[in-house]
Amino acid sequence: MTGKTIIITGASSGIGEATAARFANEGANVVLAARRMDRLEELKNRIDGGAGSVAIKKTDVTSREQVQELAEFTIKEFGQIDVLFNNAGLMPLSLMKNTKVDEWDKMVDVNIKGVLNGLAAVLPHMLERNSGHILTTSSVAGHEINPGSAVYSGTKFAVRIIMEGLGKEVAESNVRTTSISPGAVQTELTETITDEEILFNMKKRGGSMTPLNSDDIAEAVFYAVNQPENVDVNEIIVRPANQG
Repeated sequence: MTGKTIIITGASSGIGEATAARFANEGANVVLAARRMDRLEELKNRIDGGAGSVAIKKTDVTSREQVQELAEFTIKEFGQIDVLFNNAGLMPLSLMKNTKVDEWDKMVDVNIKGVLNGLAAVLPHMLERNSGHILTTSSVAGHEINPGSAVYSGTKFAVRIIMEGLGKEVAESNVRTTSISPGAVQTELTETITDEEILFNMKKRGGSMTPLNSDDIAEAVFYAVNQPENVDVNEIIVRPANQG
């Protein structure tokens, strides 16, 4: 990865944070993007100092303008964008009957529109260079559905299909695409859940499964990116061994 540049959205915690550290350790130039600048600065101070460089840019992925500015900032800093990891996401699970419409809207804005904003910002650059790799965090929830995950699963299914369609369109241009579908991972995602019925059910099920660590998903991302140029890993599903 020495000399390569990767943008990571949702980099302030969890999977994004772990992936940033993994790539920085391998000498990549890493651009950290999220809304929480204090967390980005803390992460930069912790992982900077290797063969590559670390830069930070406050970014709300729901803003097309801010994501475009992120891409332009990266090109100005490092000359090119080799990899985009579209990782920012929300998971406020809720039962449909509880009509948490504002939370539905936020998931659509971040999980779907945020991904599209990322694609729009980097794709012209990658096509012009005839090189690049776009990865997006989907979810096991994009393959199956459980009570409370209807909207979340819908957003994650949508980005899987968007990435699949993109892959078919850019197959002749040396731009690779990968969907990463994690199962249960110990991250901050569940902290956005406000539905009391969902929280009660989660607490009742607690202890029946050991979630993955964010580092486990970072390894999957690193694996996909570091395949030979003629190998395109289109999708990876990573779940705990005891997750049904």
